[in-house]
Amino acid sequence: MLSKIECDTKGEIKMGRSLKLGSIAMVSLGLIGLTACGTGEPEANVLESATETPTETVVTPTAIPPEERPTQGGQVIEMGPYHLELVALPEPGGVHLDFYLQMGDTHEPIPGANVTAQVETPTGEQRTLELLYDEPGEHYAAFLPAEVSGEYKVAILTDIQGEKVNGRFMFNRE
Repeated sequence: MLSKIECDTKGEIKMGRSLKLGSIAMVSLGLIGLTACGTGEPEANVLESATETPTETVVTPTAIPPEERPTQGGQVIEMGPYHLELVALPEPGGVHLDFYLQMGDTHEPIPGANVTAQVETPTGEQRTLELLYDEPGEHYAAFLPAEVSGEYKVAILTDIQGEKVNGRFMFNRE
């Protein structure tokens, strides 16, 4: 049974003893119900998935699902109507950089752009490289003289007939 609700001189509600106990019981049952409902997965799986790191960056997805997009095996960024892809191939004395600049949906190559790579080496040294268009390979390329092991950060700056399209990539040289 509920006790009657009364108001004090300030107009605030005063609860009787049984109403207070009933309210506490309802809140407690609600909390127990919330904690009892779970996904059924052990906590270890949740922690493992939270610590995974992505291997490629995709920005502004297009109508083509990622698994169906043609790539050259490099890091991909989809930016608006553009597909940007960087492939870093270690070679004696350095790293060969292949950069694919294409229309996103059709993957048609875009020749005639000005493409520059700003590279930060693992030692903190800054280098700027001009990537030249390779007509037969339908991509831009440059050779980065570097033999230091570690993480290289690369900012690719493109100018497509006055439109700036930039992407940030990284690769490890072992």
